[in-house]
Amino acid sequence: MIDDAPPLLAVRGQTAVLDLPAVAVVGARNASAAGLRFAERLARDLGAAGFAVVSGLARGIDAAAHRASLATGTIAVLAGGHDHVYPPEHADLAEAILAQGASVSEMPFGHEPRARDFPRRNRLISGLCAGVVVVEAAKRSGSLITARFALEQGREVFAVPGSPLDPRAEGTNDLIKQGATLVTDAADVTTVLRPILGAPVEFRAEQPEAQAPGAEPSAGERARIVGLLGPTPVPIDDLVRLSGSSPAIVRVVLLELELAGRLERHGGALVSLL
Repeated sequence: MIDDAPPLLAVRGQTAVLDLPAVAVVGARNASAAGLRFAERLARDLGAAGFAVVSGLARGIDAAAHRASLATGTIAVLAGGHDHVYPPEHADLAEAILAQGASVSEMPFGHEPRARDFPRRNRLISGLCAGVVVVEAAKRSGSLITARFALEQGREVFAVPGSPLDPRAEGTNDLIKQGATLVTDAADVTTVLRPILGAPVEFRAEQPEAQAPGAEPSAGERARIVGLLGPTPVPIDDLVRLSGSSPAIVRVVLLELELAGRLERHGGALVSLL
């Protein structure tokens, strides 16, 4: 279960790759040569073992993991809309991924990624996976945010050890101290995940209660729900209770606001107006 789940996801490419068990491989943008080489080997071996490799299309470790798993299936989670790939120099890589893999975004077309969109994207990277491997990460790395989301979502966290003299290994070494599984090859990952995944399991997403065909919020309901919103985040459950509308109607209004760029979603199922 992803906290603050997106109302919808836009997917390009081969949707079948989303049915594979997945592992995220993330790490530093300014990665070392050794880190890049290890990320490539790890991603290639995980792909050969039947896992989709998920990452954020960033420079460094992310790009190395994507490139190494193009043939077996990789999933890029974007911070912007599908027409605004970041960084721009990875536009060709994003297109190459679509042949055997997919790109995923919760943002509408035309949305240019902002700084706050990247940590938000990280919850989707971890949410798509059974586990997250951090290859290199400094103390305040965005990859550590992904690892934290993974823990909150009940995923497994793995870390690659590095030299105590390299600042890019401070974050990963700390993760190992805190109980992350130490990784030196793909077998360290698959050995942990295979028993958890077990026999193929059909995961059913929680479906919102269906609305009657053609039903939509009335003008009064829209006004009442929007009137309850403001710059201070409020729980969606409170909107349902205070508006007197059904959860389905409230979700429709929130989705309309989000698509119009007027709504911001926060952790803990909180929402506010922009």
